[in-house]
This record gives sequence, C-alpha cells and structure tokens, in this order.
Amino acid sequence: MAQESHLVAVVGAGPAGLFASKVLAANGVQVALLNRDIKPGGLAEYGIYYDKHKMKDGLRKQFRQILDNEAIHYYGNVRVGKGSGLSLNDLQRMGFQAVLVTVGAQGTKLLGLPGENLRGVYHAKDIVYHYNQLPPFGHADYAVCCRVALVGVGNVMLDIAHWVVRDLKVDEVIAVARRGPAEVKFAKKEMEIVGANLDLQAFDAEMARVGPAMQVVGQDVRAARDYILAGLTRALEPVSGTKLRFDFLASPTRILGDENGNVVGLEVEDTTLVADGSDTKARGLGTHRILDVEAVIFCIGDRVDENFGLPVSRNEFVKNPTPSYPVDGYSYEAYDPAAAAPIQGVFVAGWSREASSGLVGVARKDGENGAQALLKYLKGLDQQAQPDAVIGELQRRLQAMGERVVVKDDLWILDAIEKMEAKRRGLEFYKMRTNEEMLAALESS
Repeated sequence: MAQESHLVAVVGAGPAGLFASKVLAANGVQVALLNRDIKPGGLAEYGIYYDKHKMKDGLRKQFRQILDNEAIHYYGNVRVGKGSGLSLNDLQRMGFQAVLVTVGAQGTKLLGLPGENLRGVYHAKDIVYHYNQLPPFGHADYAVCCRVALVGVGNVMLDIAHWVVRDLKVDEVIAVARRGPAEVKFAKKEMEIVGANLDLQAFDAEMARVGPAMQVVGQDVRAARDYILAGLTRALEPVSGTKLRFDFLASPTRILGDENGNVVGLEVEDTTLVADGSDTKARGLGTHRILDVEAVIFCIGDRVDENFGLPVSRNEFVKNPTPSYPVDGYSYEAYDPAAAAPIQGVFVAGWSREASSGLVGVARKDGENGAQALLKYLKGLDQQAQPDAVIGELQRRLQAMGERVVVKDDLWILDAIEKMEAKRRGLEFYKMRTNEEMLAALESS
C-alpha cells in the first residue's frame, strides 16, 4: 500500500459497489469493500435467474478482475449499520475519509393488506433469493403450489412466473394488475419464457372485458394485446400444463386464510381507468371478488433497509436535494432532513440511491457515477497519512466482532471447491446453500 492515499469504505459488493471500487482504485484510492454476504456479486449473483450460467459466469470473471486489484481489500460476511456492531460513524472515526453505501434495496415492499402474515404470502425478492440459493433463503421452505397469484406485471413477475410455471409446474398462475394491459412493465422478450403457457382463450376474454375502460382513456386495445403476445412467436416449448392468465383492473384488498393460517384466496376490488394528466390511474369501483389461490407473491418492487442507519423517504435513502458533487444532474450525497444538512462524507449509489432501478448495467453505471461524486469530494481532503494503520484497525475490529471474515483468498478457495463439486456431480454449476457450509469448507481446506 502507498504511504499516503485517500481511503474509502464501500459498503455492499454488488455491481454498484464493485464497479465503484474499480473507479476509486483506478484513481489512487485505497478501498475497503465490506459485504454482508460471503460472496460478492449481489444482484448479479443472487438476482439473475439461476440457470443463466453463461451470463453469471461472465460477470463473475469481471468481478474477480476487479478484486484482483491490490488497492481493493475485500471483507465478506460482515454486517455494517445500526445494531450490527460496526456503524458508518465507526468507519469514519477509524480514519476512512468517506463511505459509499451500495447495499441495494434490502427491504421488501408489501401493500399492508389484512392477511399478509399468512403462510403462502411472499415477496418476490425472497423467492428470487431462494432459487438463487442466497443464505439463508436457499434453505427456507416456501409453500407455493397449485394456484398462485402474482401481484404486479413487470419483469420480476415474469421471473417468478418462470419459476412457478417451469420449475414448480403449478396448476394456475394469475398475474394481478391494478391497471390495464397498456400499463404492463415487462419487456416483450421476457414473455418468451412462459408465453406458451398463456391461456389464450382466457386472455382474449380478459381483453374484451377491460377493453371499454381502456378506450375511455384513449388507450389502443389492439396495440396492448399485440405487445403482450409479441413474445409468443419465439416462446419456449412448455414443460408443464400450467395455465397462465392475467387479471387486469383488479386491486388487492385482503388475503383470506383458513383455520390453519394458510392462504385460500385473494380478494380484489374491481377498478376502472381514469385520466391523470398524460397518464392514467386506477379508481376503485367498490365491487369485490375472490380469486381462488393458495399462494400470493408480491412482485411490486423493493425498498432500502430502514434499520441500516440512514434517513429513508419513499423507499430510498434520502439524498441531498442541492448536491455539492452532482453527476449527470443526480445527487449521490446522503442527507439528514431533520438537520437539513448533508451527512458529511457519506454517499449512496445503485439501488441504495434509487430502489429497484434497472438491472446489472444500470447498477454498474450508477456505482461508477457515485464513485465520481465521491472523488470530487476527496479532492478537498488531504490524503490519509497512515492508510495501513486504518486498514489494520478495521481488521482487528472485524475479528473482535466474532464472525469469520471472508477475504479475497477465501473467495478463490470457495470457487475452486464448488467447481470441483460441480464436476464430481456432473452439473453445469454447483453452489453451496448456507453460510455454515461455506465457512466449514474454508476451515477444512
């Protein structure tokens, strides 16, 4: 390590944190990259559908190249934030001149409906973590079978539909939307995966039902129909008899359960479309009906962790409304609205700055921009005179917290173990499911 250099802690090792660290290191900054999970990758490792091996392997190679930089010090299996034993203030008191928070949107967003605590009610994020084997979700039991309601009509809904249609092979999947077919948020290509399971007769009946409400607000019924069906021409061959259907103009109001606490239905209120400037919104009609389902999965976005230790508003950490170091017009500076002042030396990027915004490429770019904002801030500071001493103090603090800290060499050992196990089992890819399994493998290596 250089005798003097700027010294920054990056919290979170998903695409935003990794690519931010790359930019910082390329500009002579020493980086301590702290990650809650044992492995780096975040969204790229645990958010992309589990069987997209080629894409994931390509990203892992990029991440390894980043971590090979000697200016980046990786510490996995480390929690940072309020109540964790290591706070943002602690890092700054040690001598880190700035902290970049890239922990993503770890909280889940529900609707606050009666019955959300029933067995069979889940958030899409938990399901995605489950099938991607993120500890501890990979080992958890999810009661999803038979008839499933997916609340939301974006790409995440289709990811979950992929799982329940092609892996679980449930009987029926109902995508529930407050608004109409013209407001679906998924990419046409995503329908190729489950399009062959679409119940076309039910879909045409649904389009006929909601068509009049669409026409009242000037929406093109045929264009909306064509958009949704565009992926069917290249749809994958079906592997199940699952029926996929849409239920538009339906706003969930409560979840029904039986005497054992299991989901037995989803109540929805019928809505209609009303003009809202250049957009539309849904207005409830006061009439209700019950969808006969045994599981409800919310696919409606995420929010940051309100217990992390930064002020939160509208599902995101609060940013300085008048940034001193803007990049492309955006603020990356954490802000305390109670004090009406920025939080000195603390920056946010990726989904920590804007929850659920885009996928890996977007997170990468936002992380890089966050690093650029932080570099502007560092220009006004002298370099840290003893970066080695600060890194040493951090390592001692982490060891004192009692958890096994995972460093870069450990990551390469785990990678080699999993590749050997995949070869032994004849699998394209193998991943350990629990932190305990990974840590035990490291201890015995």
